[in-house]
Amino acid sequence: MALASLKRVLVGPPLDTQQLIHQRISKLKGLAVFASDALSSTAYATEEILLVLVAVGAAALSLALPVAVAISAVLAIVAFSYYQTIHAYPSGGGAYIVAHDNLGIWPGLVAAAALLIDYVLTVSVSIAAGVRESATVFAVPTYLFIGSLGALVAVGLIRTVGQPPVPPQVEPGGALAPVTLFLLLRAYASGSVAVTGVEAISNGIRAFRTPESRNAGITLVWMAAILISLFLGLTVLARQLGIVPQEQETVVSQIARSIFGGGAFYFVVQAATALILILAANTSFADFPRLSSILARDSFLPRQLSQLGDRLVFANGMFLSFTLSQSGMVKRWWTRRGPGWLRNLLINGLRAATTAVVLAVVVVTKFVHGAWIVLLLIPANVWIMYRIYAHYHRVREQLTLEGARAPDPIHKHKVVVPVGGMHRGVLQALRYAKSLGGDAVAVTVDVDPGRTKDIESKWERWGLGIPLKVLPSPYRSVLEPLLRYLNDLEWEIGFDQQITVVLPEFVPLRWWHFFLHGQSAFLLKLALFFRRRQGYRVTVVTDVPYYLTGDEPAAAVVPAPRPLAVPILLAATAAAGTGGAFAVSLAREWPPIVTEVLGIAFVIALAAMSFLLLVRAVVSGR
Repeated sequence: MALASLKRVLVGPPLDTQQLIHQRISKLKGLAVFASDALSSTAYATEEILLVLVAVGAAALSLALPVAVAISAVLAIVAFSYYQTIHAYPSGGGAYIVAHDNLGIWPGLVAAAALLIDYVLTVSVSIAAGVRESATVFAVPTYLFIGSLGALVAVGLIRTVGQPPVPPQVEPGGALAPVTLFLLLRAYASGSVAVTGVEAISNGIRAFRTPESRNAGITLVWMAAILISLFLGLTVLARQLGIVPQEQETVVSQIARSIFGGGAFYFVVQAATALILILAANTSFADFPRLSSILARDSFLPRQLSQLGDRLVFANGMFLSFTLSQSGMVKRWWTRRGPGWLRNLLINGLRAATTAVVLAVVVVTKFVHGAWIVLLLIPANVWIMYRIYAHYHRVREQLTLEGARAPDPIHKHKVVVPVGGMHRGVLQALRYAKSLGGDAVAVTVDVDPGRTKDIESKWERWGLGIPLKVLPSPYRSVLEPLLRYLNDLEWEIGFDQQITVVLPEFVPLRWWHFFLHGQSAFLLKLALFFRRRQGYRVTVVTDVPYYLTGDEPAAAVVPAPRPLAVPILLAATAAAGTGGAFAVSLAREWPPIVTEVLGIAFVIALAAMSFLLLVRAVVSGR
């Protein structure tokens, strides 16, 4: 109950399944929920390009705009590709569904693994808490960011367009390297973070209001248009204002300071940028469970995940999913050949080739900077998901009713009740065993002769007529004699009889009480469950719980201490500790032998005083 109450406080009350349709979101809120990651990349994508180009001198910074235009072209290709996917697969799933349906299991798993890793990386470098029912909350910082950066770009372009660019001031350093193709590719790969997060809407189609596909598609177009506009606008302003990346101040901050000075709107831009970066993980919080649910539905993740209940530094996983998605669409058009199939096939083929080239560029240029980690994680995740799928497949094969025959009837039970001592829980278990109507026997393991005699002396009165069998245990083991007895029992009875083990268990009032009692019943249960693996017949295990209550006070067993007993004990201990500390401070000037003798005497006196006070105040209560 305590855990349930805590859950209600943290995530809110449960929602009825019929309310699901009312929990769906509009296009405006969908843009805030699913586009926060993609939009946040505009805060640093331009800076990533400039950081690479500035290494070869100020002249290379003019190449930032062509690189940004190339990235924007790829972004538009990817966005409209997912727009097409949204209408072709209205149930959601994005790259995974497209690749799985058209290219097969393995490409689908590769796409899913790439996206899941990207989502985990997003959460690992961002700060956010909660997604569901957060559309309204996330809408405020998202639209504040769009509005403030939109105003920054608009005002900046009005003031700078037509004016000659300000020469960038690059501090002199070492020898400058020439501009090479590899350098441009590195700048392109670094700026490609602007493309991350575009697939989120295609995975969350079912979160939108009806018509889901249309609303999701419109939201995707909005996101792409805003993202490209802000990205290109900031890049143009960085060129016009001669912005150079600095360790102390971001590019966006430099642009805002140049346009607005140090006034209030400058701080609005800074605050909005900080908020959108903090909330960048929201896309992953919203999309990771949805993609996991689809994978769990297809048995590639644990079934529990199918129930309703960074901005990426390295974009190779994302571009891998883009490429597989477009390749899947090519296969779809080639297979179905509907109206306009050839045109769509060529378009998707071009998009697949484009994203494949970008993927190769990112892998090569970012490999030594950490992309190799993702290249290792993707195959590992694919293997894990495939092993999960293989497990579920084997389970389905063994549980299917196809080819099954009706089980043989059970004519009677052989009921075995393990007894470790005589108490009310045992009486309840014996009563239940007798009600089964079979041949019942109680067994106890003789690990303590005194306890065994106590059980035998009480059995005639409390045993309900069920015979008691004592199992010897020369090595004081409880499980081994019981399991040996059950093994022998299987050979004695026929195959038309069912062995049922009735376990008496008492359930403590508090959860921590479980650690104060032996778990022999639980261990026996586990041993019986896995006993089937050793070739023995199936043994039915039945728990008969007896719930303990807190009605009887502890004073009935142990006298409660008087009200002043504990304070007296604590005060005496504190006084002794204070005196000991004072003595230690004086002992610094004494000879070592004196210090040792006094220390031993102090410890003995403190122990004796504590023991006497404990015996007098707690046990006797006097």
